[in-house]
Amino acid sequence: MNYVRNCWYVAFWSHEVVQGTPASVTILGEPIAVYRGESGRLTALEDRCVHRLAPLSLGRCEGDRLRCMYHGLLYAPDGQVVDIPGQDIIPPHAKVRSYPIEERHGWIWIWMGDPQKADAELIPAAVGLDDPDFIMGSGALDYDAEAELINDNLLDFSHLSYVHADSFQSGPEFAERTPRITPLPRGIRYERWLENTLGSSTRRTPVPMDNFMTYDFVVPGILLMRSGTFPVGTAAQCEHQAPDFSRAERIHTFTSQAVTPISERKARYFFCWGPHRVYGDEAQRDMLLGLAAMAFDEDKRMIEAQQRIIDITPTPRIMPTAHDRSVTIFNRLVKSMIEQERHETLAEAR
Repeated sequence: MNYVRNCWYVAFWSHEVVQGTPASVTILGEPIAVYRGESGRLTALEDRCVHRLAPLSLGRCEGDRLRCMYHGLLYAPDGQVVDIPGQDIIPPHAKVRSYPIEERHGWIWIWMGDPQKADAELIPAAVGLDDPDFIMGSGALDYDAEAELINDNLLDFSHLSYVHADSFQSGPEFAERTPRITPLPRGIRYERWLENTLGSSTRRTPVPMDNFMTYDFVVPGILLMRSGTFPVGTAAQCEHQAPDFSRAERIHTFTSQAVTPISERKARYFFCWGPHRVYGDEAQRDMLLGLAAMAFDEDKRMIEAQQRIIDITPTPRIMPTAHDRSVTIFNRLVKSMIEQERHETLAEAR
């Protein structure tokens, strides 16, 4: 699978991993057992016992350790076997891979690359379910498609005018203007003003407003988007730069989204969305999630169909348009990071 490894992937919502009950996840084709020990410590281990390859996610938590419930081997959080029933000598190679794991913003993140390079500061600054300023709701979808196709979809919002004509109702004018795209060290920043508009279904206003939306999209596939409505003339006053969101009127929302490659042509899409507490309540959150369910189902239907066409096309090629600038910048960055990782791996092997 052709994805960056030295980065943090979303594995679960925090509430999905309960204390004392192991959970299983597959990321980049690798099966991983995740558990929350007696102390509350999170551990991520390769999900296959060294004895007969039974899944450790079917095991039993004992303190902060995990016992395989096939033949009883006991694993420490670093992956080392520390007990084999009926056997005093434990081979030094009796060990499974242990993955760096962190819990932030209501998500559980796993580092899939070189553990020596795991840096918690590289976890994107998402707004999660536990954020005090926003009232967030959440969901997740499984795709029968490559994660890369979902990333491309999130990088090019011109599809809102067409894929989401019924849900978001952005209108054809949304695709007529290109956004401002700024490269970032690990992704891109997207910024767009729509002036003197009544908005879309998610930002409908009774009087014309200036609407601003911006998001950062960073590796491996994390979208962090803020949007709001402002009095007409705000865009011009800001010289079409980013506004002060404390001046927003009527609407101010945030959505955090994450795309995780599971295996070939399999991906999981996590999302949460909600209004700022000053501008909305649980009812608005529920309205947004209802729209999200409709819109993301529209995306899923299109992207899975796209994957099926790609699979039967002998030499699939794309023809970029003006809206593909963000896609091109991001995919070049990913390619460069993958090449760098390969170079470093070869250098270490010499």
